[in-house]
Amino acid sequence: MKIKLLLFFLLFSLVKLFAQVEDAWVYFGDKPSETVFVSAPLTMLTQRALDRRTRLNIPIDFKDIPVETSYITQVQNAVGISVKAKSKWLNAVHVQGLQSDINNLLNLSFVAQIEYANKSLNTSGKEVIHKKNTQKKKSLDFKTDFNYGNASNQIQMLKGDVLHQNNFTGEGIQIAVIDAGFPNVDNYYAFKRIRDNNQILGGYDFVNRNDNFYTGHYHGMAVLSTIAGYIDNEFIGTAPDAKFYLFISEDYLNETPLEESLWVEAAERADSLGVDVINTSLGYTTFDNPNYNYSYNDMDGQTTFISRGAEIAFSRGMIVVNATGNEGSSSWKYISAPADAPSVLSIGAVDALGVIANFSSYGPTSDGRIKPDVCAQGANVYIINSSGIIATSNGTSFASPIITGVIACLWQAFPNKTNTEIIQLVKESSHLYTNPTAQEGYGIPNFETVYKVLDIDKNTTTEFLLFPNPAKNNINFKFPIDVENIGVIIYNLLGKKVFQKNIQKNNPTADVSYLVKGIYMVQIEGNNSIKTLKLLKN
Repeated sequence: MKIKLLLFFLLFSLVKLFAQVEDAWVYFGDKPSETVFVSAPLTMLTQRALDRRTRLNIPIDFKDIPVETSYITQVQNAVGISVKAKSKWLNAVHVQGLQSDINNLLNLSFVAQIEYANKSLNTSGKEVIHKKNTQKKKSLDFKTDFNYGNASNQIQMLKGDVLHQNNFTGEGIQIAVIDAGFPNVDNYYAFKRIRDNNQILGGYDFVNRNDNFYTGHYHGMAVLSTIAGYIDNEFIGTAPDAKFYLFISEDYLNETPLEESLWVEAAERADSLGVDVINTSLGYTTFDNPNYNYSYNDMDGQTTFISRGAEIAFSRGMIVVNATGNEGSSSWKYISAPADAPSVLSIGAVDALGVIANFSSYGPTSDGRIKPDVCAQGANVYIINSSGIIATSNGTSFASPIITGVIACLWQAFPNKTNTEIIQLVKESSHLYTNPTAQEGYGIPNFETVYKVLDIDKNTTTEFLLFPNPAKNNINFKFPIDVENIGVIIYNLLGKKVFQKNIQKNNPTADVSYLVKGIYMVQIEGNNSIKTLKLLKN
């Protein structure tokens, strides 16, 4: 009998020893301290973050409330469970443990659902509880007639130099770069300017859980260089006067689902600090454990943990810019997560002539949405390399931050615009907006066009008026007293004439029902003058 018992326990021990440790997300059903935190928002968000919410009319809601600490403690204390990350936005913790031990967490009353990274294990669980979400221009201390040197083409392709010439270089905008590491950003000459000007606000290594973010893989450093690098007359990034948080979420030695959770943690930290724009040159489709791999069907913007987190990041008022991936010539070929998220601005790569790079990943998303959204130079693009010198490299990893920097400059120019408005204008300015493709999306944006549209809107006179605006079917014109008729021409953002008509004062209406949704420029000629107004067609 004793021998049988000994064999039983030995067998049981061997089963436990060789059982697969699984990754899973454990979702909670509520946040008991919600009322307390809502009444004290500065315990969750900085004043800068709250000011952004006020400016963009985004209320504090359930997602902003921290995960209940006692819930995390109870999960951590459960047998065989290790808590690796947490997310207030998704009200969940990332755990590792044996399947049997993880399943035992369902016995905790506050656990709503368990989602395994290995989708074949997702066969049971409680029902998830979903809770509804009830400037003055400043003169700069530097010259703006930059000699971009090697970086000229990648900036001028987007007309980012036009923003710089108008003194918009990212000043006052905060950018979070979430990547694999930033070694030597504290040493290399290319980053001396942002160090000397105190433009690095801080950072964190979420992989190793410490404050040393000047470590890890140089990929993040190279990405940062395309935005913030500065070697006079040789190399200048697209937003040289923005300020930066540097977050490490990518474990470059391993590829695991935990990295998704760490990215969401980093995005939540960025939000709480009041960051305006997030750049991520990362993407996830396959892992070291093939049981965790995603399929193309999962690239729908709502399946992966990271894409759901990215969508929430956008709902907090930030712009999230993400590389689409470099799988265009591989068997996979498609975009990765979180580039599939609907509100993420996903970036493909072109060469110096604007021709799509063969490695740039294809869309659309599995549910049929246009991705990538837009493109920038990512083939033979100039960066600061691991040795701290100017060199060329390839990848959507660099196309993404190049656009991130120009967006920062644009938002500096028009700080009262929402993230939704900025992104839509960027898409509509792109050269393929009316005829997007699977690999280029809407194409290469023209930030000069966007700048002029918004500048006209800001400086519009009331001598001529059109209404309603936004319009759906018809627009009406209001005339000055001494004008009886006007000539009206409507252009789309690509400069194509889509409407022309003489409008009489006694019948001041024009039918625009046939125009596709978007931004248009309305040129009005009358009273020996020409005025240009902006029209938003719904």
